[in-house]
Amino acid sequence: METRNQTGVTNFLLLGFTDNPGLQSLLFGLLLHLYLITITGNLFIILAVISDSHLHTPMYFFLSNLSFADISFTSTTVPKTLVNIQTQNKAITFAGCVTQIFFFIMFGCLDNLLLTVMAYDRFVAICHPLHYVVIMTPRFCGLMALGSWLMSFMGSLSETLTVLTLSFCENTEIPHFFCDLPEVLKLACSDTFTNNLVVYSVTIILAIFPLSGILFSYSQIFFSILRISSAGGKYKAFSTCASHLLVVSLFYGTGLGVYLSSVATPSSKMSLIASVVYTMVTPMLNPFIYSLRNRDMKGALGRLLGKMGLLSEQDIAGL
Repeated sequence: METRNQTGVTNFLLLGFTDNPGLQSLLFGLLLHLYLITITGNLFIILAVISDSHLHTPMYFFLSNLSFADISFTSTTVPKTLVNIQTQNKAITFAGCVTQIFFFIMFGCLDNLLLTVMAYDRFVAICHPLHYVVIMTPRFCGLMALGSWLMSFMGSLSETLTVLTLSFCENTEIPHFFCDLPEVLKLACSDTFTNNLVVYSVTIILAIFPLSGILFSYSQIFFSILRISSAGGKYKAFSTCASHLLVVSLFYGTGLGVYLSSVATPSSKMSLIASVVYTMVTPMLNPFIYSLRNRDMKGALGRLLGKMGLLSEQDIAGL
């Protein structure tokens, strides 16, 4: 609040994608469809895990947390983007921008940590199957999930609080469809050394370290699978972690794409497209990836849809 009074900045302008009315209408429809599919798909995953006792296992517990994080991650940016397109108003308040920054970082970090925890779950299941029940107790799983939430909250809070100390110049145009922290820092008139230091520290702790944990887990899984003598055994072991590996590759691949596109061509349309894939397409695809080749999840979803009257008994049996 003090920064706003000193600089007179009460609003930022989100330049978004385009000023062409025809393209804006097309974009509105596309983003709305992506958003509704994301919300529906992830919500069904959560409801299936809650309602089906067969899915009351560590893997699906973490998956339901991931689905909630994906819903929240997408909801941080998309609704405001849709409102701006529909009303032809690009403004976002200073408080709204800071709030968007906080939740975007928080749920992005939470995705990182949950994917790491899920990789550890697969590591224990494949490399130490006899000790799985002893290690992955409900209490331990709950503590790992709670730790992920708390670390994400603290990391996001530390980055967001430093934004409140900044003074901003007269130019308040953000060449993005949401308040992306790097773009906001570029508008600051005051020194951003502390901000960048906090950003790098949080990135190392809540992004690089988790990625290292995932890589370690999968390296151990890979060597364990190689030691399995039968081809059927190898396939069965790999199939238990294939969906998670695909989601991890998609998440970090699109995140890397956003970073590289912003470095190579700052403020370009390609950077915006990469951000759309990262913030909308990836969370939308996750439920499909986890359910298409997973018999337990497909069965649970079928039973859930049957209870809701959306599938017949014949359709459920076909799943």
